[in-house]
Amino acid sequence: MNFKILIHLVLLFIFQSAFGQIRVPMLISDGMVLQRNIEVKIWGWADPNEKITLNFLSKTYNAETGKDGKWEIILSPLKAGGPYNMEISGTNHITLKNILIGDVWVCSGQSNMEYPMERVKEIYADEIANANNPNIRQFFVPQKYDFKNPQSNLQAGNWVSVNPETILHFTAVGYFFAKELYEKYKVPVGLINASLGGSPAQAWMSEDALKEFPEYLQTAEKFKDDNYIKEVQAKDKAVNDEWYGRLNQLDKGLAGQKWFDVNYVPDEWLTMNVPGYWADYELGNVNGVVWFRKEFDAPVSMVGKSVKLELGRIVDADIVYVNGKQAGETTYQYPRRNYILPADMLKAGKNIIVIRVINNSGRGGFVLDKPYQITAAGQTIDLKGKWQYKLGAVMEPLPGQTFVQWQPTGLYNGMIAPLLNYKIKGVIWYQGESNTGKPQEYKKLFSTLIIDWRQKWNQSAKECPAAGDFPFLYVQLANFMQAQEQPGESNWAIFREAQLKTLAVANTGMAVITDIGEWNDIHPLNKKDVGKRLALAAENIAYNEKDVIYSGPIYKSMKIEGNKIILTFTNIGSGLVAKGGDLKHFAIAGTDKKFVWAKVKIENDKVVVWNENIANPVAVRYAWADNPQGANLYNKEDLPASSFRTDE
Repeated sequence: MNFKILIHLVLLFIFQSAFGQIRVPMLISDGMVLQRNIEVKIWGWADPNEKITLNFLSKTYNAETGKDGKWEIILSPLKAGGPYNMEISGTNHITLKNILIGDVWVCSGQSNMEYPMERVKEIYADEIANANNPNIRQFFVPQKYDFKNPQSNLQAGNWVSVNPETILHFTAVGYFFAKELYEKYKVPVGLINASLGGSPAQAWMSEDALKEFPEYLQTAEKFKDDNYIKEVQAKDKAVNDEWYGRLNQLDKGLAGQKWFDVNYVPDEWLTMNVPGYWADYELGNVNGVVWFRKEFDAPVSMVGKSVKLELGRIVDADIVYVNGKQAGETTYQYPRRNYILPADMLKAGKNIIVIRVINNSGRGGFVLDKPYQITAAGQTIDLKGKWQYKLGAVMEPLPGQTFVQWQPTGLYNGMIAPLLNYKIKGVIWYQGESNTGKPQEYKKLFSTLIIDWRQKWNQSAKECPAAGDFPFLYVQLANFMQAQEQPGESNWAIFREAQLKTLAVANTGMAVITDIGEWNDIHPLNKKDVGKRLALAAENIAYNEKDVIYSGPIYKSMKIEGNKIILTFTNIGSGLVAKGGDLKHFAIAGTDKKFVWAKVKIENDKVVVWNENIANPVAVRYAWADNPQGANLYNKEDLPASSFRTDE
């Protein structure tokens, strides 16, 4: 027999055998958590007209594939428990092991939901060390986009139980949410982590949902063309490669004797304070490469020990050298610079640290109010203060990139559509930073997303409080950016208002976190309180514990009495309080609509607002800023009030 024909027949046999095998989606796998108390679907693929038998919890279920090779079996409502095994038989046999029955939550959004425990391990060291709960599990959805069709399966993924090693890969918000729920209900919790940093809401919306947004639908149509995507990516890569290639060629610090070399003698270097931005110093606001250099003395006790170098955050990218050797590198501005140095890198006496900072747009430098230090053997060397710096290369700003993975409907098709057959308890969502440029559209955008997801999941009325209305719990954006001294306008405040108004959608809950953000970091480290506040919302909305106060005060109405405005609120819990002193961050305006800071007091769980210079007030705003630092209206359950305005 001809060798090529033999190979062809072997491959054909392998293909036919593989096609004939019963297959299940990635989600249906060892260690999975199935949703309790409702009918659950188990589904997969096999040969057309193949008989399938499933055995689970002493019950036998039967199905037969259709002409398309698809099959599905509906399990009777299940009680919480496990672990159990499941047997599926046809032409082959599958055993799924270590199955739990509990509550399944989809965790979605952008980077603050994706943010893993590994990135907050220093402030939650005890939590991580003691994390050993097989009843809390996560399935990490591969980060994949598709613009042509909703996908039916994921490319990879597996269910992982939490322990001190695996917890580092869990969504931090999701983990603390699950931990709170498990400690209260003792029911297994499964997290399906479908999140991606930087992603706007429209990337998570189906094509059907985008019909209400022609601009995004038109963009989605363009990205259905593979050649268009290739052209965009090739253009971006060419621009990027050319910019960085030219930067490296122009960088004087890499020409001749390298500026990070221990034998290099600095010549005509300027000085500036670190942290800080070179635009505020003699160099001015330039983009390109700026080198920084500092000498410091290390004691003998630090030598040979594990050394941690903290360099806060740097805008945008950095390569760090200690005593002429590379000690760390970060390619974009958002991660915190925590570098662990080899034990032999420090030496007793004088040491030299050199940082090559690449800034591709905006103000380059070192973010304020972050740690800049070296620690080892229980000792700390403060690196803040005077540094030498010198311009290596001047460049024009790097043109913006397209980021194909963030385009409309791509993430819905690639990461949400494959989940739709899997029954869930609800969704927790932390997203919005990428949509703050158009805050006015977010209420409609976000509401449409929620309604569309519920329709696509198609969980019946008997399974949910209303037809398909599984709980959708979300996080209002944290306080961020420099606090302003006077009242003003704010895209972030308008955006939070859109999130607040989304509470009009049934079975939604919102966690307010404008008291736990960081002005200089879009990724605040306090993820524990975020998870806890989402869990409170779940207790009330998803678990029907209506006595649980899960929200801080929400503005309801206003009444003008003379030169005062009286505000009433819902969700006052046991009563309104001013946390930490007098009420702050209320502004009032007269008929000229010019807002000024107001005097405020609480009377009979209402808030009275006035300013002696305004005889006829017409409107009030509270926490109306990118960063409403000091806003302190709470209820006695220690939950902060949402920002609001009465003058929309």
